[in-house]
Parts: sequence; structure tokens; C-alpha cells
Amino acid sequence: MTRLSTGIEDFDKLIEGGIPEGFLVALTGEPGTGKTIFSISFIYEGLKEGDIGIYVTTEESRDSIIKQAKQFNMNLEDYLDKKLIIIDALMKEKEDPWSINEVTPEEMVQKVIEAKQKLGYGRARLTIDSISAFFLDKPAMARKISYYIKRVLYKWKFTILITSQYAITTSQAFGFGVEHVADGIIRFRRVIKDGMLHRYVNIEKMRQTNHDKYVWEIDIKPGKGLVLLGKLNERREDYSLPRKTMEHIRKSNQDEI
Repeated sequence: MTRLSTGIEDFDKLIEGGIPEGFLVALTGEPGTGKTIFSISFIYEGLKEGDIGIYVTTEESRDSIIKQAKQFNMNLEDYLDKKLIIIDALMKEKEDPWSINEVTPEEMVQKVIEAKQKLGYGRARLTIDSISAFFLDKPAMARKISYYIKRVLYKWKFTILITSQYAITTSQAFGFGVEHVADGIIRFRRVIKDGMLHRYVNIEKMRQTNHDKYVWEIDIKPGKGLVLLGKLNERREDYSLPRKTMEHIRKSNQDEI
């Protein structure tokens, strides 16, 4: 099996060397937890290895993604229109050939295919940051939309990362069904402890992989990007929701059985 490095060496060790080629992996979590930095790192690592990269941004502009990458010594401009296309679904510039005017799954998928055709043959990595923009007004459609994206783009030999917003009520991806469609789930969290922001990540699902089961504390460091600080001994539930909320959710699930 071919595995693609995330560009974060310590994280790769948690998933037997990298993300299996052809997978669709969901990155879910609150804002500011590291999802975008992780996604940029994945794309940039591919560019260095000679892969094609396509980055769909729905919540930041193309310029913002490029500037953010530079903060961590990842110069995306060196690859633009050669090995990399950043599709901007936020600014909606009509004169821009890589801007999406209507934020629909169909238009996004078509634009991704056009980008792949322009960049040519070769192994391809795709990030959609975030997929939630395509069903914010219809969360019940999340599973259908996610399945459509996976089914169509699989034919184009993409390995895909999709970021998703965080539903505080369930500690799951916003929009029921995203996590069911994904081949892997990487969950990011943030907690204030002793007046300081702490970030955490854990791998909840990665098919065909004997993945790590611990919660890891992470940080975002200038010039480096996302780094692992160390694993925690606590259960992941201790860093997801307050205990009373977790008990309520467990009780609700039992009542439904």
C-alpha cells in the first residue's frame, strides 16, 4: 500500500507512515485548532514530492492561504499554475478562472476536474477547506454531498482531505454523514486550561491502518507549522465535551436503542 506523508513526520508515525493513497479523510474541529495548517502541510509535502496539488478554499481567500503558508516556510507561489492550483470559493472573482461563482458541489467538482486536466497526469492531492460551506443551509444533505464528491473524484485518482466544522452538541462533524463517508477521521480540539489555550488531535478512524489511539497535544509554531508535543493518558472524551454533556449524550443514545 502506498501512503502519502502529511508533511508532519511525527504525525505520520501515528498512521503507519502516512495517509493511504486514494483515501478521503475528514479533518473536523473548532476554528483555530490546526485543520488548515495540517491541510496546507499535506499539499506542500506533495508538491515537494512531485505530486499535483489542488486546494479549494471556501472560508479564506487564495492570498490568505498563500500568506499563511509562508509563515511556516511553505512557499506555495513557487508551484502555482505548474503543480498547484488554488480554487477560491470565497472571493467569487468572475474574471478569475480558478474562482467559484456559485458555491455548489457540482461547480466545485467540475472546477477541480478542470484544474487536474490543466496540471496534467500524475499523483494528485486535493484539499477542500471546508466542505461545510456546501451544506451550511441544508446540513441534512451532508452525507449525500460528501458521497457525491468522493464517488466522482475517486475516478481522478485523488487523495483527499476535507475539513469540516465542529458541532458542539455532538462533538462530531457539522452535517450528519460526513464522517460515515470518510475513510479516515482526524479530530482536532481546543481547551482553555489555567488560562492558556491548548490544542489536541486524535485519530478516530483510518481504514486499513493500525493507527494510534491516544490524544496528542499539538502546537502551531512559526516557521514549523503543526507539531506534536506529547500524548495524553486521559481518554479522548475528557477533552471533547463537559462530563455532564457526555452523560446526556450517552443516555440519549441508550434511550434510542
